[in-house]
Amino acid sequence: MKPVEIVEAGVRLRLFLPDDAPAVVDGCNDPLTQHFIPGMPCPYTAGHAMRWITEGVAAAWSAGGAAWAVADVASNELLGCVGLSRPVPERGQIEVGYWVVPRARGKGAATAATVAATGHALRCGFGRVELLTDATNTVSQRVALAAGFTHEGVRRGAASRPGQSPTTQRDDLAVWARVAGDPPGPTPRVLPDLPGGQLSDGVVRLRPLGPDDADFAYRLQTLPDVVATSVPPVTPTRSSIASRCAEAPGKWLTGRRMDVVICDAVTGTPAGQLGLHYSSPEIGEATFGYSLLPRWRGRGYTSRAVRLLARWLFDNTTIARLLAGTLPTNTASQRVLQRAGFHNEGRQRAQLPGPDGVRDDSIQYSLLPTDLDDR
Repeated sequence: MKPVEIVEAGVRLRLFLPDDAPAVVDGCNDPLTQHFIPGMPCPYTAGHAMRWITEGVAAAWSAGGAAWAVADVASNELLGCVGLSRPVPERGQIEVGYWVVPRARGKGAATAATVAATGHALRCGFGRVELLTDATNTVSQRVALAAGFTHEGVRRGAASRPGQSPTTQRDDLAVWARVAGDPPGPTPRVLPDLPGGQLSDGVVRLRPLGPDDADFAYRLQTLPDVVATSVPPVTPTRSSIASRCAEAPGKWLTGRRMDVVICDAVTGTPAGQLGLHYSSPEIGEATFGYSLLPRWRGRGYTSRAVRLLARWLFDNTTIARLLAGTLPTNTASQRVLQRAGFHNEGRQRAQLPGPDGVRDDSIQYSLLPTDLDDR
């Protein structure tokens, strides 16, 4: 590809200038940029910036990719960088990546730059553009959705960080792609955000599970009775819970799963968790699971939380049928489901993995929109 300037929806993609060096230094030293771009020099110095401007940019174009300064159309002020790299000519594929300075975040600059760079790649004959994001980088995943990319899965252990063992400490990358002929963005969400970030009926409040909930989630998920009803019934580690909380927002964005914290509506105190796995989008069927700290049990919180989220899901997603299963001995959970309006559909023999290699039956329940209408 030959260097070219592009103007797109409020941003200008231009070549880097020597005067951009101070802004490049500031942007590349930003903690989020440092965290999510492995291999970025730390600290990033003026010397690094000038080598990038005088040598790195030209090398990117010579290798069949591209490197642009993302600038404000009116002021020409540097807002970040966007590039195309890792071309695979035999597959007609290339990768897009970017960073923006903190003051430009949340204003559409990253999305506009990604749209512009992707469009240029497609016009130059590439049939597929990939965007890889850290599995915990929900900001970049929102950019991917806004730019019309489709989530295709997770590339396990695809990235390593400086100081980590390259064989044992590797990070997952979420894979997003846009191919020639895809409709313009944004990509529709399968599981949209909660309105205002929460749902409440005045007694319970539901909000998304996130990285800051690791301590609470670990305390809840390691309770013996919660472990006994988990699938599989194995006590999780602190690190696995931390990873689950960190990756929860991304799984929600990609429509695979949504996890919410059940809070007391008055105090905001976390009381439990409610999880939904969109197991069969092709038929509109999803599965519920939940757990509650002992001090909050017996108040009807779980049934309220299930009904509250179920109503919102039926009204705002393609989900048409909700499922939940319990162990035959878990009568407390069965009462929760019955109070929430679920119907008993029977027993699935040996459906669940139990302790010591045995398998347990599951009592199956389902909820339809009309079940809530009847209550």
